[in-house]
Order: sequence, then structure tokens, then C-alpha cells
Amino acid sequence: MNAVDDLRAEHEGILRMLGIMRVMAERIGHGRKIPAGHVESVIDFLQLFADQCHHGKEEDIFFPELERAGIPHEGGPIGVMLYEHTLGREHIRAMVEASARLGDIGGEGYQDLRAAMLDYSGLLTRHIAKENEVLFALAEKVFSPGAIEALHERFEQLERERIGSGVHEAFHRLLDELAAEYRA
Repeated sequence: MNAVDDLRAEHEGILRMLGIMRVMAERIGHGRKIPAGHVESVIDFLQLFADQCHHGKEEDIFFPELERAGIPHEGGPIGVMLYEHTLGREHIRAMVEASARLGDIGGEGYQDLRAAMLDYSGLLTRHIAKENEVLFALAEKVFSPGAIEALHERFEQLERERIGSGVHEAFHRLLDELAAEYRA
């Protein structure tokens, strides 16, 4: 596996979680509570796997290497991706704040959680499509196969440092468990 394949594979896991979140939001919209533990698990996944690990690989390694290869930051795709990462973090913060106020299903906590989940899901779905279709194609043009392999090694090290060994696999098990519950 190379660095671009690694990022694409992580996108698949993130997209799977976004599908789970949409089902959760739909249930909330139909007046059904979501177990607090499930909400916490989704937020953990988004904060640790999607943001610290995946976006960390992009922001700390991948995007700087793209810039060194001549892809512009300002006025280019990298600037857009970074801006969307910031927006995503704001939506995650809104989910954290709403989850602290869950109570009655008709209350503001659940409604704010639902809105933040739908906003984040929409943003990240579009964001991932742009990266998969535009940014990764650019990377495969400007990086040599050897450079892409070397980036993969750096990604592996970042993952070990940020989330630890075995956590990636644990998140995939979580995805399987939640997908079974939420049919996503």
C-alpha cells in the first residue's frame, strides 16, 4: 500500500461512519434517542481517527509535500482542504457540546446534535470526493512511486505516535458494531 491508497482506504472508513451518523440523525428526527455511549463512540472516532490521525497525515505530511512539489496552498486545493478541516472541527465541537446536553429527545441537545451530525456528514462527504477525485490525482502526477511509498512510512509513524498501535483496528471493529446497529 502507498500513501495515496492509505488515505483513500481511510476515507472509506470515514464515509462508513458518516453513513452511520446519517442514520442516527434520521432516528433523532423521528423522535428516537441514541444511546449516549454510541454518541461518545462516534465523537471519539471523529476526533481521534478522522481528525488527529487522518487529517494529521494530510496536514503534517501530505499537504506540505504537495506544496514542495509545486501544488499551491493559497488559492489552490490545499487551502480549500485545510479550510474544510477547520469547519469539520467546528462541527465536531458542536457535537461535543450538544452531547453534554442530551436529555429529552425533543430538547435542544438532541436537535443540535442532529444538526451538527448532518452538517459534518455533508461537509466531509463533499470534502472526501474532492480529495479522491482531484487532490489524489494531482499527487499521483507530481510524486514518484518511490516518494509515495516513503510518505506511507511517515504516515505509519504518525499513526503510531498519534493514536497508538491497534487503535486503527479497534475503530474498524467499532464501525462494524455501529453499522450492525444502524444498518449503514
